[in-house]
Amino acid sequence: MPAPGDAQTEAWVWLARIRRPQGRKGEVFAEILTDFPDKFAERRQLWLLPPDVSAQAGAAAAAGARPAAQAPRQVELENHWLHKGGVVLHFAGVTSISEAETLAGLIVAIPRAERAELSEDAIYIGDLIGCALVDVAGAEAVAVGAIEDVDRSGGAAPLLVVRGAKGEVLVPFAKSFLRKIDLTAKRVEMELPEGLVDLSKAEEA
Repeated sequence: MPAPGDAQTEAWVWLARIRRPQGRKGEVFAEILTDFPDKFAERRQLWLLPPDVSAQAGAAAAAGARPAAQAPRQVELENHWLHKGGVVLHFAGVTSISEAETLAGLIVAIPRAERAELSEDAIYIGDLIGCALVDVAGAEAVAVGAIEDVDRSGGAAPLLVVRGAKGEVLVPFAKSFLRKIDLTAKRVEMELPEGLVDLSKAEEA
């Protein structure tokens, strides 16, 4: 498969974020970032991206930015299995703990064109990254900030990591709060409970 285009403009879909080595033969443990972890069984060709690579569809910067010169790298998935809420991945050519350590922080991804189709009422969580979050609970809409990341480890509902004027805000991405998503305009409207934003800021402080 030909390499996708410029890393800064190519649309990627994030599948996992590599955290650390797992085992002694080059395996790595990764945080799952997809709603379809079973699809790893169908995928052999994957891409490793530096976490600062952004995509038009919403793959924006995560933690631990790496040099911009680092290009996406295609890898072959030899084996995988689910493990303690994440996934263990073993790539061809990675055979030692030291080699696995060099992959920590990288994003496992595929080109957007290869992602699984969703039903009409569903959305990819990754598409929310880069969108503006707006609270429409009051008489006037209030801009909360830009969605920078999505934390899927906090419970039943993913937490939107939002960067506002006064710092980071964590907002549950619950259907009961959601009112409208406009990916073209990069805008997410939610009707947030009174005090939720202020409470999140207080906990962060």
